[in-house]
Amino acid sequence: MGAFRHAFVGTCAVFRREFRAYFATPVAYVFIVVFLAVSALFTFYLGNFFDRGQADLRPFFSFHPWLYLVFVPAIAMRLWAEERRSGTIELLMTLPVGLFGAVLGKYLAAWAFAGVALALTFPIWLTVAYLGDPDHGAIFAGYLGSFLMAGGYMAVGACLSAATKNQVVAFIAAIAVGFVFTVAGAPLVLDALAAWAPRALIDAVASFSFLARFQSIAAGALDARDLVFFVSFAAAWLFANAVVVEIKKGG
Repeated sequence: MGAFRHAFVGTCAVFRREFRAYFATPVAYVFIVVFLAVSALFTFYLGNFFDRGQADLRPFFSFHPWLYLVFVPAIAMRLWAEERRSGTIELLMTLPVGLFGAVLGKYLAAWAFAGVALALTFPIWLTVAYLGDPDHGAIFAGYLGSFLMAGGYMAVGACLSAATKNQVVAFIAAIAVGFVFTVAGAPLVLDALAAWAPRALIDAVASFSFLARFQSIAAGALDARDLVFFVSFAAAWLFANAVVVEIKKGG
């Protein structure tokens, strides 16, 4: 029990340090503004929000997996790659901070930053409420699912950031891996597998689809299995993140 607690020592300190660092430069504010602008563009223009004549946020949520596919790796790419490039990872590991404390603290700070960007889209929710009588429960479920899905993408990006000193490599690798999990349950993928793979394998691949699970939540069907999936998915990648940091910290 003592060793377990020691592994997570310093989580809050690392979280505070990392979260403050996001707002120490104008980059964070530019990122948030771009995210909000793109979200509004996709919702009101590409999503045909006004032409649909329905007071809901389906056009808004339908683009989130694709937005996160690019925006979340952009947040995560510096988490460990910058520490390794500048050599500060050795300093970090000498501080009274447990390995999992460092991994979890960095991850939670990046996830919280993504959460701030997501929360600032609330005017879109207010717009829908002003124009009609939306199902606020379904919208809340969509926000919750979106936040959890961002956490899944963030865990992938954090782990891959720990595997390289190059932020660009980490960014591209996170997009590639994230894309695989996004489209895992798409008909095109499942049809390709159906030609040779057993049913159990097809079902297993489909179960990892971010797109399918999030679409279900965004539609208002808040299934505990989907929530558990995103939490356990992130936990598995964070464990892999810690293993990679342990292996690479001397490199």
